Amino acid sequence: MAGFPSFGPVALAALLLSGCAAMTPPIDVTRFHNAQVAPIVPGSVTIQANVTEEGHSRSIEYATYSAALLQELQRLGFTEARDDRANSQYVVRYTIDRAVLSAGGVRSPVSVGVGGSTGSYGSGVGLGIGINLGSQPKDKIATELSVRIARRDNGSVVWEGRAWVEAKQGSPAAQPGLAAAKLAEALFRDFPGESGTTIRVP
Repeated sequence: MAGFPSFGPVALAALLLSGCAAMTPPIDVTRFHNAQVAPIVPGSVTIQANVTEEGHSRSIEYATYSAALLQELQRLGFTEARDDRANSQYVVRYTIDRAVLSAGGVRSPVSVGVGGSTGSYGSGVGLGIGINLGSQPKDKIATELSVRIARRDNGSVVWEGRAWVEAKQGSPAAQPGLAAAKLAEALFRDFPGESGTTIRVP
């Protein structure tokens, strides 16, 4: 797994430019947590990407998503553990899944598990399954952001969620910069959100 200790000008510029882009299609969001019993208290975080084999070629994209997640977490009162990352209170791990939904009827399955891990709140109630998003009249890009927040001291997961969107291939909404900002914002809207329920964010 790889983290991104500093989110440079490229990632931040992408987020700023995203605000000028076209509207994003509706985003579907599902969250799982136990905050009604054990409230989530904001603290310091370290953000890490679950990098696949193509992680190096997508380093800018990962940095863009890391910056988008940090922005939303800071809005909620969390802080970035920049100087002492190894001792942050929380570790935030995320996965990006992108697939082409072919107009020719080919369906691309999208894994909705977070890094292939098990044993979390959602793993037994739907978050760890695979879904087919289906074919569309025109080719689309399906982008999914899965996030898990765990306590560093004992590894217990306090919150996890996923947000996914479909956008026409080649459109601004299918680009990483816009997708990162919109998916992160939708995922953390009304944090921690209603557990176990899928909502659609315009």
